[in-house]
Amino acid sequence: MRKQAWLYLLLFLLSIPTTVLAQDEQASNSFFQGINQGFTWFVNKIVFGILFFDAGTGIPLIVAWLIIAAIFFTIRMKLINIRGFKHAIDVVRGKYDDPEEEGEVTHFQALATALSATVGLGNIAGVAIAVSVGGPGAVFWMTIAGLLGMSSKFVECTLGQKYRLVKPDGTISGGPMRYLSRGLGEIGFVTLGKIFAIAFSLFAIGGAFGGGSMFQSNQSYEAVAGVLPFIPAWVYGLIVVALVALVIIGGIKRIGMVAGAIVPVMCIIYVIASLLILLLNFSEIPTAFGIIISRAFNPRAIEGGIIGVIVQGVRRSAFSNEAGLGSAAIAHSAARTEEPIREGIVALLEPFIDTVIVCNMTALVIVITGAYNNPEFAPLRDSGAGAALTSAAYGTVLAWFPAILALAVFLFAFSTMISWSYYGERCWEYLFGENSLIIYKIFFLLAIFIGAIVKPGPVIDFSDGMLLAMAFPNLFGAYFLSNQVARDLENYLQRLHSGEMLTYAEEQARKVS
Repeated sequence: MRKQAWLYLLLFLLSIPTTVLAQDEQASNSFFQGINQGFTWFVNKIVFGILFFDAGTGIPLIVAWLIIAAIFFTIRMKLINIRGFKHAIDVVRGKYDDPEEEGEVTHFQALATALSATVGLGNIAGVAIAVSVGGPGAVFWMTIAGLLGMSSKFVECTLGQKYRLVKPDGTISGGPMRYLSRGLGEIGFVTLGKIFAIAFSLFAIGGAFGGGSMFQSNQSYEAVAGVLPFIPAWVYGLIVVALVALVIIGGIKRIGMVAGAIVPVMCIIYVIASLLILLLNFSEIPTAFGIIISRAFNPRAIEGGIIGVIVQGVRRSAFSNEAGLGSAAIAHSAARTEEPIREGIVALLEPFIDTVIVCNMTALVIVITGAYNNPEFAPLRDSGAGAALTSAAYGTVLAWFPAILALAVFLFAFSTMISWSYYGERCWEYLFGENSLIIYKIFFLLAIFIGAIVKPGPVIDFSDGMLLAMAFPNLFGAYFLSNQVARDLENYLQRLHSGEMLTYAEEQARKVS
């Protein structure tokens, strides 16, 4: 630990000369413009060309892949997204937490870590863009997709627990790369499992360096600079690097503790501000719901027809809660439990909180304030400035909201960075071994700093493509292993409903008696 601390201090000191270049914004942006130009063709023609191929149907391949999986798992697991909800609340409350079981974090901390990676800028910026492009009807389909995505999340996080690797020192390494290699190997697909595991790890590392770090520091700086314009980008970048380094040095235990503290606060702040606007416009809420439902099935032509509206809603849900991508399985694999199904049931709460609650709060405010079709905000909609559009919508009712939004964006971005640092770290370890993790962490911190001082557009697009590509190997594995999950689920629920499964307090009471 001391050696790591000194290495991080060295990294911080080495970053200081970089600030000289950072202050020359034109030079730094010119450098990355050259990189961007090299990425543009590859991203647009290859990465997005495959992910968003629609064969003339108007439904991108990645969207169809995610929603079909969500529907399949919902049916195969017999509506676990509904019948497991109450038990999930009980588990998160700590009723089944046993400190003696293998793992590094509690059920709540695992949930908070995974939520900190998903509840973020997509809830603020992405929803506003989805409503602007697809109309209010997109909100309905976003919600449906979120509810179905709960089942995908359950399956992948159950598998993350089932096939996790427990090291001699008690630390955990789990996630899709483990259940793809070990799980598929058990059913005779050894080579295929290894190929999928390597592909997933590479995609996840790419996502961590872009969407999980560079994009977060870039967007959070823009939000903070809007309120505190006197802070230079390079100073902000160094501050965030230092804060993130202090957290990720401590591994998943410290990440879980910090996420467990930040996630409730940032969600409460954002939800309270949203509820305040809704209460001030209480009489408009029934009308807003009416518009959302009617436009879900009878959209205007400009919104792309019903297929266009469905695609916008499903796409936003997938991008926001990451159900089907497999990322959350890495966090949930570290939970202290000997029941993989139990952690999977906890995980199904994520899409509900992220999409059904937080995203819908943003969407309702956008619809009620009319920001999605207000001519005054047309430049924001046309430029895709989702965060600014959300800020403008809230600002029409609460003049002080932009300051609150800046704080929310910073917290969302910071929590996303610490969680994605862990996701990428576990995948890096799978590919290159534990001894090289310090190299990954240095690259990750440098990516945060670079993201704050430049605008690496196509590089970020490439990273987003890598993040979405995680769904292909992950869901292939989940499909193949779903029968095992279904059997384990029925066994677990039978023991739960028969009274055989006791809470931690009941187990302790029985031991005493």
